[in-house]
Amino acid sequence: MPLLTNPILPGFNPDPSICRVGEDYYIATSTFEWFPGVQIHHSKDLANWELVTRPLTRKSQLDMRGDPDSCGVWAPCLSHADGQFWLIYTDVKRKDGSFKDAHNYLVTAPSIEGPWSDPIYMNSSGFDPSLFHDDDGRKWFVNMLWDHRVRPLLFAGIALQEYDHDQKKLVGPIKNIYQGTDLKLVEGPHLYKRAGKDGKPWYYLMTAEGGTGYDHAVTFARSHTIDGPYETHPESYVVTAKDKPLNPLQRAGHGDWVETSDGRTYIVHLTGRPTTQKRRCVLGRETAIQEAEWRDDDWLWLKHGTNVPALHVDVPGTRDEDAYWAEKRYDFASGTLDMDFQWLRTPETERIFELEGGKLRLFGRESIGSWFEQALVARRQTHFSYDAETEVDFSPVDERQMAGLTAYYSRYNFFYLAVTAHSDGQRELLLMSSEISFPDGKLRFPAEPVPIPNNNPVRLALTIRGPRLQFYYALEGEHLKPIGPVLDASVLSDECGGHAEHGSFTGAFVGMAANDLNGTAQPADFSYFTYRPVRDPSDRYEM
Repeated sequence: MPLLTNPILPGFNPDPSICRVGEDYYIATSTFEWFPGVQIHHSKDLANWELVTRPLTRKSQLDMRGDPDSCGVWAPCLSHADGQFWLIYTDVKRKDGSFKDAHNYLVTAPSIEGPWSDPIYMNSSGFDPSLFHDDDGRKWFVNMLWDHRVRPLLFAGIALQEYDHDQKKLVGPIKNIYQGTDLKLVEGPHLYKRAGKDGKPWYYLMTAEGGTGYDHAVTFARSHTIDGPYETHPESYVVTAKDKPLNPLQRAGHGDWVETSDGRTYIVHLTGRPTTQKRRCVLGRETAIQEAEWRDDDWLWLKHGTNVPALHVDVPGTRDEDAYWAEKRYDFASGTLDMDFQWLRTPETERIFELEGGKLRLFGRESIGSWFEQALVARRQTHFSYDAETEVDFSPVDERQMAGLTAYYSRYNFFYLAVTAHSDGQRELLLMSSEISFPDGKLRFPAEPVPIPNNNPVRLALTIRGPRLQFYYALEGEHLKPIGPVLDASVLSDECGGHAEHGSFTGAFVGMAANDLNGTAQPADFSYFTYRPVRDPSDRYEM
């Protein structure tokens, strides 16, 4: 049987939390400022995964308007107990500077499809919360502690407190149970319980350390009592690539583990695949899987013999490669937006889009890059090379109205080919970019504007081949022709997201946008959207 090639969730799918219910596996991953919140994938065989829900769909559950880039939903924890699913998540309102404003919540549902409850507020002392269901019926909440004083550590340790579901609140004392290793920045805690070889139960604590950059690691510790003291794994880190800079899977950390019904053990973890020319993870932070084993010392180890993540892993199933490489054409005829798409921050979707007459209508709102309300509907880049195309019908009156095709990472990193108008009302195509513009935030114009007729739809397209991005356009009855120079697509990455190595957390998207800086919500109609993966010999990591 062929081995599976990592990752199992390509593209922006970080901070995996996995649980098994019977023969069904579910992974929840972070969505940050993209709405709806939290991605949940389902699998029967650990090889083939389908996105089945994003449970945070209502304003009562999540409103991220004003959340800066790479804030919003961090590190969800998904579990199943007492006949229902439990989902813990953070909504981060501020991350830069000395303070973190991170609010932790719980929602529940009888099935993975929902209905998901309104949230129960838990605490705000730190992020990466997790809920553990002990076999005596008690429930325990853990999260990392943030200390703005840095006394002695900014990441001050893992806090443990009991959760009372009858009272719907945390109760009892708070205890700092683990401060991590010399790698520091301990976060991402998950608690487990498992009988040792002598029958005496161990509590295990899996955490992330080293930040989410190239020193990232999965740390493992254990104790005979839930509140510690916890001893660290003999190798400290059960998964890390920090000392192997040429390993194809880098940034490995933030893990969770699951046992199959036949007793095999797997760790899922965050990873990134940097390009060879520049150390940039253009697909963001992805989810990979490793087979592990419990040894006679009651510790968990990767089965292949080192703690370095393997590119190829033996799992029960075999991936459907045809599905991975299939073209996706979205025609908007169903009246429901395909689940591949997300938008930014706002739960009030009716203000930014509607599906009408087989078209996606975007209502121009704030500027592209706004942290509050912008009409940008996009899907993840999940391949190193691809083609994207759409057709837009838009009648701008001046330069403050625009709509078109964007390759987008954040307010400081995007490329945007828009139908707009000059101040005299004459329509034109304008190519804009904001790549690596932090901190000045200034817009760049890589090409001269192209005047176009004031009526009829315009086809817009782009191709990405590894680091090379080229835009195209076509008027009615014409073939696509290039506009502007070849651009550097590799800047649409965490490493160029406008922050230091540990500060940008999402991934590259491609999609449709409309903006109206006059405040009149000028609509733009998109008749289709196509995403076509391309096998490019220059790509190092394609499956």
